[in-house]
Amino acid sequence: MSRLADASVVLFVHAHPDDETISTGALMHEFAQRGARVVLLTASRGERGEIVAAVQHLIGDDPDALTAAREQELADALTVLGVTEHYFLGTPPARAAGRQPRRYSDSGMRWVRPGLAGPAADVPGDALTSAPLDDVVADVHALIDTVAPTLVISYDDHGGYGHPDHLRIREAARCAAHQSHVPFAAIVETPGTDVEWFELRQHMSVVQDALGKHATQLTVDGADIIHSGGQREPIVTSVGLRPVDG
Repeated sequence: MSRLADASVVLFVHAHPDDETISTGALMHEFAQRGARVVLLTASRGERGEIVAAVQHLIGDDPDALTAAREQELADALTVLGVTEHYFLGTPPARAAGRQPRRYSDSGMRWVRPGLAGPAADVPGDALTSAPLDDVVADVHALIDTVAPTLVISYDDHGGYGHPDHLRIREAARCAAHQSHVPFAAIVETPGTDVEWFELRQHMSVVQDALGKHATQLTVDGADIIHSGGQREPIVTSVGLRPVDG
């Protein structure tokens, strides 16, 4: 087995609840089934996520209600995936020593064009992208020191689809991993010569079940996801990892 597939402690670093299942649910479940220790770090609680119309009445316009719902959705999805260790960025042990706990809020986004996101016009002061990069790196580094992963996984250098939070947490995870001399791998969508590819279609039903827990953000329709904005995309089961050097 390769150094990626054979990792014994794998830290996945994602931006918001549901990102972990949408892009790496099958891979997280695969590592868990192989007996690896799988840990998830989530940067924010997705406070600015658009809500699926069918459940809007359950949440209303209360941001605290959405936050609580998304925290529970994430916990339920991880149970399905077989992942038992989860931390939010800014909360110990994912907080640099000597600093008071904090919450990094969702930075929001806007669509630049279909499939490509850009910064929102109204980024909150407590947002992930408003914090100095060094502070975010220090918090990720604190968790790496605690968990001692043998592999850190996060987005590619485009953040998947350009979301500012994806870009920020990816850069922080990459920097923290290399500071700790831990291999870092980027999530990629297509095979390539420098990509380790995982064909995981056998986990489709598990991923469908886990995605269904994120009911405020998406709807599962067979082998597709329908996002809150109406966008439809195939459910991802097979995924690639590309090692990224410092």
